[in-house]
Amino acid sequence: MKKFILLVIVFIAAGFLAYKLLSEKPVQPAPPKDEALRISKNPETFNVAFDSLLSQYFAVRDALVNWDTLTADRAAYGLAAKADSLPIRQIKADTGIILTARSLAASLSGDAKGFPGSAGYEGRRQTFNMLTDELYNLLRTVRYDKETIYHMRCPMAFKDSIEGFWLSDNVQIMNPYLGNKSPKYGRKELGCGEIVDSIDLAKKH
Repeated sequence: MKKFILLVIVFIAAGFLAYKLLSEKPVQPAPPKDEALRISKNPETFNVAFDSLLSQYFAVRDALVNWDTLTADRAAYGLAAKADSLPIRQIKADTGIILTARSLAASLSGDAKGFPGSAGYEGRRQTFNMLTDELYNLLRTVRYDKETIYHMRCPMAFKDSIEGFWLSDNVQIMNPYLGNKSPKYGRKELGCGEIVDSIDLAKKH
């Protein structure tokens, strides 16, 4: 009799457990949150042109990282062409800002055209530092807002004691002044540097 009662209890417990398992709804993963849309204040035609200009600058930077002066020279010519054709009149700004932007674009173009004539790798790095300064100021003047741009610093870009700057569209440090083939450091100082500023002017909703 005791065995029978025990068997009944086991069946009841098993039935209750099965009911609970079947009646519980499976846990659904939470849907991914939509990223806020970035709304630019500048016309799309201007943003496309400026994106192309940035791409050429990044090509110069990446070539310097790899100690590839030939590729850097070609990219610098491309950068000059993009600066010359930048439709600055399309930005929503007053006359003073437009004139400042035109002046910066002209300086950027002129230095980019002179880049291939710089004396060796060291001279190109010096010119690249000027290009960076001009482009950084141009970014802020036209209030570029399509993506976040990071302003980075190398404390030992020149003679191991003079700083140099570059721009990046991501936070990874890839130092164009010391690069990955430095005669003195090899790849050891490729990650040398720090973010000193970021330009993130996008309106989000």
